[in-house]
Amino acid sequence: MFKAWILAVGIVIGVCVNAPASAQDTAIEGVIQSQLDAFRQDDFATAFTFASPTIRGMFGTADRFGMMVRNGYPMVWRPEVVDFLEMKERGPLRYQSVLIQGADGVPHVLEYEMIQVEGDWKINGVRFLRAPSVGA
Repeated sequence: MFKAWILAVGIVIGVCVNAPASAQDTAIEGVIQSQLDAFRQDDFATAFTFASPTIRGMFGTADRFGMMVRNGYPMVWRPEVVDFLEMKERGPLRYQSVLIQGADGVPHVLEYEMIQVEGDWKINGVRFLRAPSVGA
């Protein structure tokens, strides 16, 4: 009986400790996926709302932001495959790696820098990581 109680307490503690990270991961993935969904529909105004104030200040308008994405990140504008990889925490920032394959079939690994703004996660930048290697 005592062993079962200790096991139950351990499970509850484990779930409670891991729950915030899982909810946080889900929230971050949701923001990225929502922006990708907006890009697919050419809804740059909505996609722009998922950007941090810093990014919005850099581009000024949703149209300029959309032009940058179409020209610099076509695989993000029209993703064929999206697979969320690992998340890293560095101070107040989170870094979500995402494997994205564009219409051209080329896989790209991008790292999304995420920041909390008034309790909501926002995309604060995206950079290319090394593409996955293909073995023979």
